[in-house]
Amino acid sequence: MFDWWFRIRFWKRVVLGFVLGALAGWLFGPDAERWFGPLGDVYVNLIKMIAIPLVLFAVISAVSSLHGKQSVAALGGRTFLWFAITAVLAVGVGLAVGLAMKPGAGVDVTALQVASDYKPKDVPGPLDVLFNIVPQNPFRAFAAMGTGTTADGLSVMVPSNYTILQVIFFAGLVGFALVRIGDKGTRLRALVAEANALMIQVTRFVLEFTPLGTFGLIAALVGGYGFEKLLPLGQFVVALYVACALHIAIVYSGLLLAHGLNPLKFFRGASSAMQVAFVASSSFAALPLSLRSAIHNHGVDKDYAAFAVPLGASIKMDGCGAIYPALAAVFIAQYTGIELSASQYFIIALASVLGSFGTAGVPGTAVIMATVVLSAAGLPLEAIGYLYAIDRVLDMMRTMTNVTGQMLVPVLVARETGLLDRETYEAAPTNLGLEGDGRA
Repeated sequence: MFDWWFRIRFWKRVVLGFVLGALAGWLFGPDAERWFGPLGDVYVNLIKMIAIPLVLFAVISAVSSLHGKQSVAALGGRTFLWFAITAVLAVGVGLAVGLAMKPGAGVDVTALQVASDYKPKDVPGPLDVLFNIVPQNPFRAFAAMGTGTTADGLSVMVPSNYTILQVIFFAGLVGFALVRIGDKGTRLRALVAEANALMIQVTRFVLEFTPLGTFGLIAALVGGYGFEKLLPLGQFVVALYVACALHIAIVYSGLLLAHGLNPLKFFRGASSAMQVAFVASSSFAALPLSLRSAIHNHGVDKDYAAFAVPLGASIKMDGCGAIYPALAAVFIAQYTGIELSASQYFIIALASVLGSFGTAGVPGTAVIMATVVLSAAGLPLEAIGYLYAIDRVLDMMRTMTNVTGQMLVPVLVARETGLLDRETYEAAPTNLGLEGDGRA
């Protein structure tokens, strides 16, 4: 029985879990959230459980090895440059789709309802964000940094994107220290490499739970959400999905073609991480799959990928930080009857691009970014409460776009710097399963 299951390719098992979950949610209705939701919660907890140690050992090992291949500063500069370029293109796509589809035109404002759990977000200053990247206590960063609320209203500690940034910072320092001490750190570097290999194997074990976790997450979403919530804002939902799809299919594909790479092979290798990002709505949850996809499916040098992919999961948000705020601003202007000037469009674009880096690692990035952009453009902030009512559905597509970009940039930079294994990339494997031998 298990041999039969593992012979099915990984992405097909995830799709099967998605389809069966949607069917279960439709059949069981609101009860699906109670019956199947815990499966999804356990899966997300498993992913979060491995993310911190995986990033810690991967980054230490990567930084201690990168010095012999490329300048770390040069690689970091190229990576940030492509983060910025793709963010600018994403904002352009969001504005273009908003102007073309006019999702806010003809919306019945009286039918819109502010989400019952919506609370205005406090926008942190750039210095606050920067200072929070440096952990006061790295062991606390390994454990938990943020607070969340369970379905029963209990306050719990959960990892946040700040955690990842702080872990990257600390691991980077340790990696540089290993370089500086030279031969004295030989045994320690070997130990870190072995710990990294151990976490990769643990990751393979956890990933095998993905189809079951997908089933639980989708069943709970379909059963508990309610179609009536989407009706008043259906045009905006469609516009966001179209904008994200165009950005992935046209912009990302165009950049790959410009680098002499086959887009279909990239998306085949990225498909598993994209699926999990869509279902879990979390770049943090998809991080282990994104990292393994970049290395084993796309052929990105493992040391560079261990640095670039976790960094992207914290600050590279084309869906949440660029497309969504730009499209939301156009939508709100349209349904409130505000005529945007050319200067306002420029402000929206500039605020989206700069703000996405300025709010790096802040929990609730999409809502924070929308608040920043609306404030800069002089649009009513209370309108965010309407969109927050359907945020879970929007976040699925936004996060898939984020994660796709987080894998794309390392591929582009690796191609430019000779750190891409073309043979692996052209083979387009999907080996993310238990054995990592291509069966998954």
